[in-house]
Amino acid sequence: MRKVRIASVGLGRLGLRHAENISDRIKNAELVALCDLDKKKLDEAADRLNVGHRFTSLEETLALPDLDAVVLVSPSGLHTRQIAAALAAGKHVFSEKPLGITVAECKEAETAVESRPDKVFMLGFMRRFDESYRYAWRKVKAGEIGKPILFRSYSQDPEKFIEGAIAFAAHSGGQFLDMAVHDIDLARWFTGSEPETVYAVGGCYAHPEFGRWKDGDNVSCLMKFRNDCMVFLFAGRTAPHGYNVETEIIGTKGTLRIASVPQKNLVEILDSSGVRRECSENFLERFDSAYVNEVQEFVDCINEGRKPEVSVHDGTRVSEIAHTCKAAFETGELLRF
Repeated sequence: MRKVRIASVGLGRLGLRHAENISDRIKNAELVALCDLDKKKLDEAADRLNVGHRFTSLEETLALPDLDAVVLVSPSGLHTRQIAAALAAGKHVFSEKPLGITVAECKEAETAVESRPDKVFMLGFMRRFDESYRYAWRKVKAGEIGKPILFRSYSQDPEKFIEGAIAFAAHSGGQFLDMAVHDIDLARWFTGSEPETVYAVGGCYAHPEFGRWKDGDNVSCLMKFRNDCMVFLFAGRTAPHGYNVETEIIGTKGTLRIASVPQKNLVEILDSSGVRRECSENFLERFDSAYVNEVQEFVDCINEGRKPEVSVHDGTRVSEIAHTCKAAFETGELLRF
């Protein structure tokens, strides 16, 4: 099977991880180019990963001969334009979430993807590629817990990273779009349904800076889905114990819990502080294998001539839901979709 020649665009924390994975951990893939505005960071990464082609603009990157695909890990506000440009240049595209900051941008991305049906487009909802979530999803689809009646999902970032979250707040689109999109996607994936109503609450409990953007440091929402499933989501920035993502699906015949006790590994520490387990430090550590699995699926789709399960329409729908959740948070009203 031939190697897919890939350029990785954006070298932030996740961008660098994707570049490393493509270089060393993705089968039938070759990292042939890197792109980032920061020339120093670009050269350091390219030298370390032995990548010869390095660019500071997407346009230069797309002009590289024999380039098959791009992986976009750029700032959220650039995704729609870059997706359209890469597809127009005849490249397969993997883009990190969100699809766009606004629903209108998402629609533009849909048009760009639909104009190139011969190309593979995939959006980075990596939790669908986590082994534990996939295992639980198969059990739900097999009917092992009966009819799902409650879906609950938490996403919490560590308090120690709060300064970065505050700095990014102006461009993030808010907690529901920046963090809860993963939980929204999981809710749709596990229930196979769509929301009917939403009520959202939250606030700036520790960091009033988020109020400037009509956002909170901790927010939550309760949705009723069309199949009558109750969906409760919580997104927080102030976890004192570390990075914490947990999910519970309650059915008529059983319950599934994924990472209900967040932990770094299976080690227990017994010392003067008592008995304890360490928690994952960040999303890169918790979803390490999921980031590999999703890009591997992207490459496999290209080589096998098929389309991935995660589509551009999933990105639009999740963004629509996230914006409605934010509107419910801002107004304090029960809103219908």
